[in-house]
Amino acid sequence: MEAQVLTHPIAQTMLTRLRQKSTSSLEFRSLVRQLTVLLGLEATKDFPTAPHTIQTPLATCSGTALDASIAIVPILRAGIGMAEPLIEMMPDAVVRHVGLFRDEKTLQPVTYYEKLPGGHLPDVCLVVDPMLATGGTAIATLQLLRKWGAVDIRFLGILGAPEGVAAVHHADPDVPIFLAGLDERLNERGYIIPGLGDAGDRQYNTL
Repeated sequence: MEAQVLTHPIAQTMLTRLRQKSTSSLEFRSLVRQLTVLLGLEATKDFPTAPHTIQTPLATCSGTALDASIAIVPILRAGIGMAEPLIEMMPDAVVRHVGLFRDEKTLQPVTYYEKLPGGHLPDVCLVVDPMLATGGTAIATLQLLRKWGAVDIRFLGILGAPEGVAAVHHADPDVPIFLAGLDERLNERGYIIPGLGDAGDRQYNTL
C-alpha cells in the first residue's frame, strides 16, 4: 500500500511556501492548518453518514450528519497544530494525546505521555503528526492505539519519506497514510530531504 499524496495545485503551492526557510512561524502555522483541512477531507471522505433534519431560517431542510465516533490523536508536540483544524471540522470528535520524541542518537521513539482513557472506543482514530521520517514515533503510537483497542486508524502527515512510509506499512499494513508531500529520502540523521526542517520548532518559533 502506498501513501495517498495530495496532488491538488493549491495544496502543492501551500507546501512549497511551507518548505521555504524564510516563512515565518505565524505563516507556517497557518499553512499547516490549511493543509490539514485538505488532508482531513481526503482521509474522511468514506465516513458513514445518517440523515439529519434541521430548520433553516426559512424552512425545514433534510441534511446529513456524520455517523461515526472519531478520536483525533496528535503526537505531541508538533501534532497539536494539525489537531486544532480537525476539531473545528468535526466538533464532536474527542482528542487523545500521545507524547513521543525521537532520541537523536538512536533515532528510536521515547514515550513520555499517554492519555488513552477507558470506556467507549471511537470508531475511527485520526493520528496526526506533520513529519513521517523514520516512522518510529508513528509506529509506537499505532502500537499504543492497537493495545487500547482501536481498529480503524488513519495517519495524516504533511511530509513523509519513503523509508517512513515503508516502515509503517510493514508494522501495520492496515493503516492508510495521507500526506501533502512525499520526499526523496532520509539523511544520515534521519531528517527528511529536502524536507522543511523541524516542524515543531518552526511552528512554535523555538529554532
